Amino acid sequence: MTAQDYAALTVSIITIAGAFAAITRWLVKHYLAELKPNGGSSVSDRISRVESRVDEIYSLLLENNKPRGGRK
Repeated sequence: MTAQDYAALTVSIITIAGAFAAITRWLVKHYLAELKPNGGSSVSDRISRVESRVDEIYSLLLENNKPRGGRK
């Protein structure tokens, strides 16, 4: 192989590695954006809504299971 072949191989490897790094960076940025609350459509917002509903259900269950007087 000549010096030109080595140079072409090096450039192609650097290009492929750079493209992989750019795609990985974009994916990480995109997925991290889903974890920030944005007013309703992110994963964080959905989890918050589910947690509040579970808390409401839990409080309703506690109210219904209070011991009633007179029965043992």
